[in-house]
Amino acid sequence: MNTPTTQPHVVTICGSTRFRDQIAAANRELTLAGNIVLAPGVFAHAGDAMTDDDKQRLDALHLTKIDLACWVLIVNPGGYIGTSTRREIEHAHRTGKPVHYVHEAAA
Repeated sequence: MNTPTTQPHVVTICGSTRFRDQIAAANRELTLAGNIVLAPGVFAHAGDAMTDDDKQRLDALHLTKIDLACWVLIVNPGGYIGTSTRREIEHAHRTGKPVHYVHEAAA
């Protein structure tokens, strides 16, 4: 059995949950490239039922996913970055995580 010489990177995907398909595509691409991917698991904007309490707990959980990551990928079709994603980007910067964007970040 061959053992990899390097550990895979842990990547957290951030982005609006309205972009379920784009997040899934990024997850697939990063996984096939050998990364461990942490991503949203509930997509309220795409129709998944969620209470306000669920949203608060999931927002906190996603910040923890960022803490575990080596770097963060922002899935932002058209450059769109909403309030929650902006907060996640700020958290990533505060904790020293490199942030990469699928599309040019909106100003």
